[in-house]
Amino acid sequence: MSTPLLKLEDVRVHFPIADGFWHSRALKAVDGVSFELEAGSTLGVVGESGCGKSTLARAILGIHPPTSGRIWLDGTELTGLSRRAMQPHRRTMQIVFQDPLASLNPRMTVGEAIAEPLRVFRPELSAADRRRKVRQSMELVGLLPNQINRYPHEFSGGQCQRIGIARALVVEPKLLLCDEPVSALDVSIQAQIVNLLMDLQKEMGLALLFIAHDLSVVRHISDRVMVMYLGKTMELADRDTLYSQPQHPYTQALIGAVPIPDPVREREKEVTLLSGELPSPLSPPSGCVFRTRCPIAQEVCAQSVPALKPAERSPAAVACKFA
Repeated sequence: MSTPLLKLEDVRVHFPIADGFWHSRALKAVDGVSFELEAGSTLGVVGESGCGKSTLARAILGIHPPTSGRIWLDGTELTGLSRRAMQPHRRTMQIVFQDPLASLNPRMTVGEAIAEPLRVFRPELSAADRRRKVRQSMELVGLLPNQINRYPHEFSGGQCQRIGIARALVVEPKLLLCDEPVSALDVSIQAQIVNLLMDLQKEMGLALLFIAHDLSVVRHISDRVMVMYLGKTMELADRDTLYSQPQHPYTQALIGAVPIPDPVREREKEVTLLSGELPSPLSPPSGCVFRTRCPIAQEVCAQSVPALKPAERSPAAVACKFA
């Protein structure tokens, strides 16, 4: 059996928050997430705002070191590495951010922005070689090489996101973390960027961790999907299983909220409405963190945290006692 490109084992990211003068409480942004990602495949990560999706991506990159748990990249454990020891592995994984314009330095030309990672990870390259690779990366994402000396404000949002993708791919990584890369774009541009990422994945053999709110986009691009709620994994399954046979009540509610482009089917579909507000990660509910909003919750749900385990009649892994 081949070694997964990326493996997480019970990863937790807790932030201490001051509670009075002497005390602090832990904000549990990510609380026990485990999964594996094979080379060339895509894992979609979905959930409400504040569920820990972006923090998870930053923990993988080492921006927010995990409080506990273990992370492996291409067979090498990253947890506990110093900044110097981590440096060679940063070339293997790159990130595409949500806001395409804000992720670019307005004082740098497109060519300078894309070449910056090469100066860090490929210092042996000459200026001519860097410029050649920048032009190749621009062509790869559908930008014209004669735009190399323009500034970010001269481009549209979709073009700026292409620049961000070119900047991430210029060092030829194996893993691309996409942190809601299309949520700030128009719908037609979203489709172009998603299709571009899929084409690049096939061409370069990339593994993608694709974070998004839009379940329709996630369904289009992902091989497997992980549903998160308050830092925990609620369900993990392959794409077709999750969308056709959702097991967890939270997954059912998310999929039911996706509009169907057919007025008759849209009116007839059953929708699970969630009651209450999203609890604070500073004081999550005891037991199952979803129980305060779950339509099938029982007293036992407050007593112990449900483990993520295979469902009885589905290949999905579910963290629910009554799935």
